[in-house]
Amino acid sequence: MSSACGCGGDIVMEGIDVKTVPWWRDIEILVPLTSGLFLVAGFITGLLGHETAEQILYWASLIIGAATFVPDALKRLIKGKIGVALLMTISAVGAVTLGYVGEAAALAFLFSIAEALEEKAMAKAQGSLRALLDLTPDQATIRRGEATITIPTADLAVGDHILIRPGERVPTDGLLLTSRTDIDTSAITGESMPFSVEQGEHVSAGSIATTTPLEIQATAPGTDNSLTTIVSLVQGAQSERGERARIADRIATPLVPGVLILAALIAVVGSLLGDPELWITRALTVLVAASPCALAIAVPLTVIAAVGGASKYGVIIKSGAAFERFGTIRHIAIDKTGTLTRGKPQVAAVRSVPSVTMDVALEWAAALEQHSSHPIATAITTAAPVVPTATDVTEQAGHGIEGWVDGDRIAIGSPRWLSPGPLATDTAELEEAGMTTVVLHVNGEAVAVIGVRDELREGAADAVAALKKQGIGITMLTGDNARTAKAIAAQAGITDVRAELRPEDKVAAVEELSQVAMIGDGINDAPALAVADIGIAMGVGGADVAIESADIAFTGTDIRLLPRAFAHARRGRRIMNQNLAVSLALIVLLLPLSFFGVMSLAAVVLAHELTEVLVILNGLRAAHQPHIHNHGHSHGHAHTQVS
Repeated sequence: MSSACGCGGDIVMEGIDVKTVPWWRDIEILVPLTSGLFLVAGFITGLLGHETAEQILYWASLIIGAATFVPDALKRLIKGKIGVALLMTISAVGAVTLGYVGEAAALAFLFSIAEALEEKAMAKAQGSLRALLDLTPDQATIRRGEATITIPTADLAVGDHILIRPGERVPTDGLLLTSRTDIDTSAITGESMPFSVEQGEHVSAGSIATTTPLEIQATAPGTDNSLTTIVSLVQGAQSERGERARIADRIATPLVPGVLILAALIAVVGSLLGDPELWITRALTVLVAASPCALAIAVPLTVIAAVGGASKYGVIIKSGAAFERFGTIRHIAIDKTGTLTRGKPQVAAVRSVPSVTMDVALEWAAALEQHSSHPIATAITTAAPVVPTATDVTEQAGHGIEGWVDGDRIAIGSPRWLSPGPLATDTAELEEAGMTTVVLHVNGEAVAVIGVRDELREGAADAVAALKKQGIGITMLTGDNARTAKAIAAQAGITDVRAELRPEDKVAAVEELSQVAMIGDGINDAPALAVADIGIAMGVGGADVAIESADIAFTGTDIRLLPRAFAHARRGRRIMNQNLAVSLALIVLLLPLSFFGVMSLAAVVLAHELTEVLVILNGLRAAHQPHIHNHGHSHGHAHTQVS
């Protein structure tokens, strides 16, 4: 909470692992409610004509309610901090001095219950962090030689062999040592369907073993893994202020001392010119009317709720500022490989000259490609029946690779580097079919062209359609050839395609656009991610370069998260604006009514605290996930059409 409020201190994230208790057992709620019961009892007793009992009950209500905020207000005053709690304390003391004990009791009760509700709202908004932290088990079973032992998760080290039984959560990141299996990552990624993992592939902390036992080799310690990174990022996001938070602070921070000065002037000048009791009462009423507590809580609570809510379905927003900017985006630039497509290309076709068979062509190509880590190289190496040995292998960055195989000079690379020669027509046909092509040369002659296809991600076309419905423009940016890029784009429903781009070309393309987000893999697209208004890294587990460089990261790989995230951000921004408008309108409305005596102290207190409760409830709405309509998919992933 903004220090301008001064009711409960600044927003802190300590204690987020504290378990919540029912309200009827929560002392922070029961104390204000007790104050309220004494207040009601005093009012009823007064109606019955028992004035002494009425005053006793009012005093009991006042003391109990004031005990929740007066000590903190005085402590902050000693430290030189002035907040709303001090304004309420002064108002209560003034009301008592003038003989308005009932009004002072009403003020104490309403302010204390509003502050208690605010604290509960903050705790609820931070609940996603508690949920994330609960995903890590307290203990882990590891294999040491022939023995198995149980140790605290915090003691896990890189290299430990961890055993996970069906139904148990993975305690830290690691590589799968057992055979192919399915794991449940719904709590991390928001993707409800089990996720298949092959032996040797990455398994994220917090995942659940479904039907078979797992053994993984830890790649991160128990205290510093993808899950703890996500929690840390969400925690940081909830404390980093955006533009609207700063606007609220710029208004609220000077408003508190300003209100004190204004009230003092009204009391002094009014007393000199008229009835002292009348003008002191009005000064106290103005003091309450201009208190900016609703204004101070309007944005922080919304950000906390929205960022926490997004993390529940796999969208990690790194700052409040990023969340606010996200809601203004009107255009998105999308990388092709690994974002729109699966990022796991496979050899789909081989065209060769008559003297060279398909298997021989793949073997020659694989002999060179085994020395490259490029996804296309991996696809070719996997498809080859045999992988011969190559010597003097050199890679031409961005072009291809060359070397010697059994005395023949072999080269394989992009058609922009190696001429397809007699296979030019075949190359064009494969590219128009949506394949990425590489040309194989033997001793300077084109002998084969290999087509590699990277399939469009499930739901990509639905995601693009949903984005268009939201009024968001879409541009594909890729380094692939134009024919392949256009074929993939057509499948996804994208018409603006920019292909054959180098990293610097992607940067220039992003800079041409306004209010633009860039989504990519976070590594190859890092320069473009950096210059975009919002950089989005897709499919990271948290302990990756991507999540460090981007403003937003998707822990899953479902592209349908994109329209959902946009809808969430826009909705959160609308709620921020609503809260700011209501909070400012309250002050503008109550000030003149208070000054001219139209509203009593009790009425102003009631209006002030009810508005704060309204702002709190509205801010909590930002945690709710946007409603998504299913387009008929049966896979259980994020659906597509946002409402």
